[in-house]
Amino acid sequence: MSSVAVLTQESFAEHRSGLKDFENTGRVPEDEAYIPTYLEAFPPLPDKGSPGEKTGEPAGAWSKIRPIKASVITQVFHVPLEERRYKDNSQFGEGEEAKVCLDIMQKTGAHIELSLAKDQGLSIMVTGKLDSVMKARKEIVARLQTQASATVLIPKDHHRFVIGKNGEKLQELELKTATKIAIPRSDDPNANIRITGTKEGIEKARHEIQLISAEQDKRAVERLSFEKSFHPFIAGAYNRLVHELSQETGARISIPPPSVPKDEIVITGEKEAVAMAIARIRATYEEKKRKTTTISVEVKKSQHKYIVGPKGNTLQEILENTGVSVEMPPLDSASETIILRGEPDKLGPALTQVYAKAKSVIVVEVIAPAWLHRFIIGKKGQNIGRITQQLPKVHIEFTDGEERISLEGPTEEVEQAQAQIQEIVNDLMARMDYAEINIDQRFHRHLIGKNGANINRIKEQYKVSVRIPQDSERCGLVRIEGDPQGVQLARKELMDMAQRMENERTKDLIIEQKFHRTIIGQKGEKIREVRDKFPEVIIIFPDQQQKSDIVQLRGPKNEVEKCAKFLQKLIAELVESSFSISVPIHKQFHKNIIGKGGANIKKIREETNTKIDLPTENSNSEMIVITGKKSSCEAARDRILAIRNELANLKEAEVSIPAKLHNSLIGSKGSLVRSIMEECGGVHIHFPAEGSGLDKVTIRGPAEEVERAKRQLLQLAEEKQVNNFSVELQAKAEYHKFLIGRGGANIRRVRDRTGARIIFPSPDEQEQENITIMGKEEAVWLAQRELETLIKNLDDVIEDSMIVEPRHHRHFVCRRGQVLRELAEEYGGVAVSFPRTGTHSDSVTLKGPRECVDAAKKRIQEIVRDLESQVSVEVLIPQRYHRAIMGPKGCRIQQITREHEVQIKFPDRDESAAQEPQENGDTDFIPRKCDIIAVTGHAEKCELARAALLALVPVTIDVEVPYDLHRYIIGQKGIGIRKMMEEYEVNIWVPQPEQQSDIIKITGQVDSVERAKQGLLERVQELKAEQEDRALRSYKVTLSVEPKFHPKIIGRKGAVISQIRKDYDVNVQFPDKNDEQQDAIVISGYERNANEARAAIEQLVTALQDMVSVDTRLDRRVHARIIGARGKAIRKLMEEFKVDIRFPQPGSEDPNKVIVTGLPENVDNAIDHLLNLEEEYMLSVTETETMAAYMKPPSKTMGTGGNDEDNKALAKGFVVRDAPWNAQGNKAPDMSSAEEFPTFGSGIAPKQASAWGPKKC
Repeated sequence: MSSVAVLTQESFAEHRSGLKDFENTGRVPEDEAYIPTYLEAFPPLPDKGSPGEKTGEPAGAWSKIRPIKASVITQVFHVPLEERRYKDNSQFGEGEEAKVCLDIMQKTGAHIELSLAKDQGLSIMVTGKLDSVMKARKEIVARLQTQASATVLIPKDHHRFVIGKNGEKLQELELKTATKIAIPRSDDPNANIRITGTKEGIEKARHEIQLISAEQDKRAVERLSFEKSFHPFIAGAYNRLVHELSQETGARISIPPPSVPKDEIVITGEKEAVAMAIARIRATYEEKKRKTTTISVEVKKSQHKYIVGPKGNTLQEILENTGVSVEMPPLDSASETIILRGEPDKLGPALTQVYAKAKSVIVVEVIAPAWLHRFIIGKKGQNIGRITQQLPKVHIEFTDGEERISLEGPTEEVEQAQAQIQEIVNDLMARMDYAEINIDQRFHRHLIGKNGANINRIKEQYKVSVRIPQDSERCGLVRIEGDPQGVQLARKELMDMAQRMENERTKDLIIEQKFHRTIIGQKGEKIREVRDKFPEVIIIFPDQQQKSDIVQLRGPKNEVEKCAKFLQKLIAELVESSFSISVPIHKQFHKNIIGKGGANIKKIREETNTKIDLPTENSNSEMIVITGKKSSCEAARDRILAIRNELANLKEAEVSIPAKLHNSLIGSKGSLVRSIMEECGGVHIHFPAEGSGLDKVTIRGPAEEVERAKRQLLQLAEEKQVNNFSVELQAKAEYHKFLIGRGGANIRRVRDRTGARIIFPSPDEQEQENITIMGKEEAVWLAQRELETLIKNLDDVIEDSMIVEPRHHRHFVCRRGQVLRELAEEYGGVAVSFPRTGTHSDSVTLKGPRECVDAAKKRIQEIVRDLESQVSVEVLIPQRYHRAIMGPKGCRIQQITREHEVQIKFPDRDESAAQEPQENGDTDFIPRKCDIIAVTGHAEKCELARAALLALVPVTIDVEVPYDLHRYIIGQKGIGIRKMMEEYEVNIWVPQPEQQSDIIKITGQVDSVERAKQGLLERVQELKAEQEDRALRSYKVTLSVEPKFHPKIIGRKGAVISQIRKDYDVNVQFPDKNDEQQDAIVISGYERNANEARAAIEQLVTALQDMVSVDTRLDRRVHARIIGARGKAIRKLMEEFKVDIRFPQPGSEDPNKVIVTGLPENVDNAIDHLLNLEEEYMLSVTETETMAAYMKPPSKTMGTGGNDEDNKALAKGFVVRDAPWNAQGNKAPDMSSAEEFPTFGSGIAPKQASAWGPKKC
């Protein structure tokens, strides 16, 4: 194999860069117009010589060139004659080998050259990129070189075992033997398997295939052909007979299913087993062929599926019951003939069963408009679900777009379902209607509103269903369905909304982006106020990343203008408030300007209404920036400078006060020290951190005030020193509560007698036994002696007992001994022991300090007396009200037990007890155990609790509300009725629509029920008032106006008609395109408003009738200038002259024609102005066109008016002088010549020698 280098465009550029030094010697001129010679452009290679021999000058040039890396390689290999696949040498280069090579070259991109050796072997040279060469070589070996092959013959039946499941066995065999194994197709009579590969691999593959065949020879396969009609008898019902036969004989029996048109039964297995199975099957076949006969019956094709049954189960059932096989015609056949095959005496019962199955199911259709289908189905399938639950065997099918409903099932049930659905259809047709309106798709999202607000309001208000198509449907058809009146009202409102949106206008405001955040406000609160003020205007701010100053307003023209003025005023205020000044303040004074907790700076900000920014602590800047109105900023600056000037005279003093007095000097929540600071002119007093142990207190402020505060602080400290004598004594933690006493009674007595303050440790302190006594020295010693006496008595532990009746024991030990724990905590840890349950003892043992034991005994006796004075009262309330009385999580019962200090026990629920309905006030019912609630406590409190329980018993009242108002009371998705139930804490029951009842039931507590009744009646009055108002607003007036005036009455984007609608609070409806009366305008609203609106339109029409339209001609080149950006200029002109100006559409016959409409005088003035504008703009247009003629780029004029010599120079390319092909008698090769550049495989004609030198073979 050899490699050669190919000079590519990139490597040639690299090559030329190596000649740089050579070019700089002066031999090659640097003038760009200079044409190099052939030797200069392509220096010759150096001649061979001795290593020390000097070469010529060209060699020196080549020595400076960097070596070129090979990007293309060449490989050569040989194919011997005996291995050549194509050996026809008659026309070398044109046979199959050439075709194969061309195909491989196209696939791989490599270049292939073929040549014949003397021994007729094939030499192949492949050139190209490395990966392309390797791919080409692989293809050549496979397609041009032969391989050894052999065949092996095995029975055709064994081929599938060589292939294996999904060809896995064959793949494994090829991989194992490194061969290619070709197995003939099943429909090919040839049984030879061809193996291709090495000799060793072929032998190994042959051996493996013969082993597989030998293994299969031990098994037998038999095929029996019996008529298809006898297969059911051989298989038996549900294939039981064939399964039993397989189990008995061990043979595998394969019977084709009824859907497969084959009559061959395949039996495989051991030879003996197969023979036994064949004998049994033949016997069955002969017997049935001899005994059976057939009859044919005609059954409708639509009923065949009921005879077949699911998965053919019905046919198997008939076969099992009667022994008769039923043969059905194919599904794709039009035949209705069914054949029954069996013994004569069994054909009758089988025929009966066939007819029974055929007639067990019928199919009927109910005609209903397609748009009614979803109402027939009901919400979440409610209506249709009720029918299917009653008649589960009926299948109901709705077909999209078709006006029919299919019912399938048993005859009786289908008839019932048909009657019910027909009744629903008749009812819906009587009370429902639909309408379709075409609204431009771009308005759909505005019709829907934010989160569906608009469309949901319309649905709820008019009780209709509105379907707006998805954006992907690209359809503008909006469908409304529901009550006829509601449909019409909803249609009208949607049309009005669409017309209003068509009348919208858009305005762009230029607002600097730095003000956007201020206008929007924190969390959008400020822009929300603007939007609330102008609800019809949509305000769109640009994305912050866009860096745009354009804020877009969209909505009705007048509202947009008002909103724009408001925002411009707001921007002016912001600009005025954005004035800022910087005040240099020494860093050490910043904290004083801020004040404690920011008090000073906050006060300055609020009083001057400015924004004050101070530098951060770690910043080196001393500038304080003030932003706001100029006057406010100057006032804030003066305030800050005043603080700075005042601080310049500050004095700081230190006072030494014992750390133990600091807390007492500070006072509760700092009240004492704050009073000193306020009294002394705002000085600042700083105490060291608690626990630091430091005695130094710092006072800072004006000199005089500091001295005054220092005197007051020292005087106060001296007073505290005198009264701050303290001692500590030890007492067990469990004694503390007893020393404190119930509600602090004991410790309060000691304080009152001695005047000392006694402090017990808090639960989070480590020393729980230390008690601190503080105050004057005499008072402290006196309190210490009293406490020591009490503690000594507590240390005297005794054991005593008392008598408590066993019936009261449970009160003390229940709830895990909570009462005993409270006694121990309250009385110095005294231990109270009650006898065990079941001992029948009444003796209770107490152990602890004497005083604690005595106090605990006294407390136990009080509890016993209290228990003995309690009574139990039974309250009779029916069980069905218990849950309502308890309230959510028992909250009502818990409140009663807390308020009246009683215990309430509800009985166990009796589920079997009959729930008899009870009328309000009816107490004559048989009491049950489950109706009695037990209340335990003091007699008077039990009575109060009993009254409270009875007050919670719910009552039910009836309120008469007209049926037609029920749906408005319920509200959309029940929101109205739920709100009332939550507000009044009652349950409100509204009758079902089919009952047509006016009675609404309210259940709850008496006062809640009354409030709910009053609220419901008030709501009824509101709804009636709304109905009356709607009736008044439905007054209509029809006005006849010529259609040509309609656009003028509507106005630009509906501005005129919208203003009329707004001023007179009416709805004005113009005729549709398809209406018969094209001149009729319908005005609806209050009678007075409708008449006023009519008068306004008539006045407008009168003015329009005086108008004229005049055609004038304006050069089309100035139209765009007159119209202006987005039509601003022409709109301004039309408003100024009070005329309408129409420009021609693109492609019109006369593009210069402009129509001006208005009052005659205004039209003349407008035309004069337009002609003046045309004259002015035409000067600019002429000048622009003249300049454009001189400014065309040269590339546009090449070939048309340019210099041909320049053009030729541009296209000349790379040129050299003194080239070999320019020598006399030579010429350059012609690339288009087949002789100079022959195609691959074609014959080569001899030709003369050329400048390129002799051809090398």
